[in-house]
Amino acid sequence: MLISNAHAQAAQGAAQDPTGGLMGLAPIILMFIVLWFLMIRPQMKKAKEHQKLISELAKGDEVVTQGGIVGKITKVGENYVAIEVASLKDAPVEVQIQKQAVAALLPKGTLKSL
Repeated sequence: MLISNAHAQAAQGAAQDPTGGLMGLAPIILMFIVLWFLMIRPQMKKAKEHQKLISELAKGDEVVTQGGIVGKITKVGENYVAIEVASLKDAPVEVQIQKQAVAALLPKGTLKSL
């Protein structure tokens, strides 16, 4: 009684404009291109640089880890490195970390200035 009947409209023919479907995809394509250049590409570049840093680690390098630990590399293994973080009474304090945990390579002599 209070609700009126809904009547379906007659279906329209095929799209009038043949480029209508392509123009509807244009914003999505544009957003993907912007996303690629602003987020994906720089992230891939940074990952490639980090992988190069990891592969070039050598004994004697001074590094900082992702956890903020600063030290000198004493041993380099396939997946792990030993970092000397302190020296107590001529006994070095070493920490074993994964190579992937190395965040940055420091210039030589940085540890002496700390």
